[in-house]
Amino acid sequence: MHGALKRNALRTELDRKRSYGSAMRFSWTDVCARRLAQHGLSTPLDASPAEVVSAMAGTHAQVISAAELSIALRINGATRADVQRADGLVRTFGPRGTVHLLPADELPLWLGALSAIPPGPTSWDEHVRMTGEQTEQVLAAIGEALDGKELTIDELTAALAESVGPWAVDRVMPAFQDLWPRWRTVTHLAGIRGVLCFGANRGRKVTYTNPGVTPAPAHESLPHVVRSYLRAYGPSTPQRFAHWLSAPVKWATEVFASVDLEQVDVEGETAWILAGDTAVPEPVECVRLLPYFDGYAYRVGNQPPALLYPGKASERVLPQNFQYLVVNGAVAGLWHQRKSGRKLAITVETLLKLGKRQRAELDEQAQRVGEIVGATPALTLGAVTVGGHA
Repeated sequence: MHGALKRNALRTELDRKRSYGSAMRFSWTDVCARRLAQHGLSTPLDASPAEVVSAMAGTHAQVISAAELSIALRINGATRADVQRADGLVRTFGPRGTVHLLPADELPLWLGALSAIPPGPTSWDEHVRMTGEQTEQVLAAIGEALDGKELTIDELTAALAESVGPWAVDRVMPAFQDLWPRWRTVTHLAGIRGVLCFGANRGRKVTYTNPGVTPAPAHESLPHVVRSYLRAYGPSTPQRFAHWLSAPVKWATEVFASVDLEQVDVEGETAWILAGDTAVPEPVECVRLLPYFDGYAYRVGNQPPALLYPGKASERVLPQNFQYLVVNGAVAGLWHQRKSGRKLAITVETLLKLGKRQRAELDEQAQRVGEIVGATPALTLGAVTVGGHA
């Protein structure tokens, strides 16, 4: 159990058991209290960035500055610079094939689990995709080209053209109104095979390197990822686990069945937790500003939408990738930030009336964001006029 739960006053199991068969009952307030504590949101953690990422079951890192803000928000006194200097994190392809930061010491287990997900049908046309033999040839060449090196996409493309042949780099892959080299259709696969991850940016250019990791066997890695997911997002269901991983529901159900779990009731719905993981912290008044993709990851793991997006939030916030205003674990608005030199303009659009204490905590949260990014914040309450991820 994570330290954040240990530090809080816990209710006993008997206090929360009610006559609903033999299943323990959790209210939505209970669920939010558990998740906010585990994620270091209700009370920031005294932990390293790698420990925070582990507690979150991975941190979405498509936009690295947003990931750095996500992590720093969860650590007492941390800044983006502290996260940038931290050891023990690897940026690679994680759940749903999206870019994540993962703990280096857990990477073999994560890659083993991701490699074990049954592949879905390919979306590439016949003239784009590679045969199984060609795929293995390209993956081996990627690992060799990146061994001990950090290469840009163009440099890696040139290396593959030389080692594999021009067919591997034919510009046939449609992407962003352009055509990319054929080998890039297997970039995600190279990531979960452990022969490719992100290196340090070279200016504005992305680089890749070889982490030198062998995926762990499925019988070790799958239980690890289920436990990581349920610690971060439980109580949950196989269907939501499948959605979080982008995996088949039948397969996810079988994986759930392989782990020692306990059935519970959440607001009349059956869900599961790790066996014995029944602790619930006392609810803490909690107003938080979650950056891009942090709220998205919180949503993907933190279903059901009807409870997470109450009232107007289901129409205003859910459809797009906004930055979330979260109050007591539920989405209560959206926000936008614009940095100019040492100044940071923060606009928060609230979808409910904040009490005096909540408004004060929002001010504190804006100050904390400014501290993390190294700028002086100016908070305005009003409509966010830009679109999602702007």
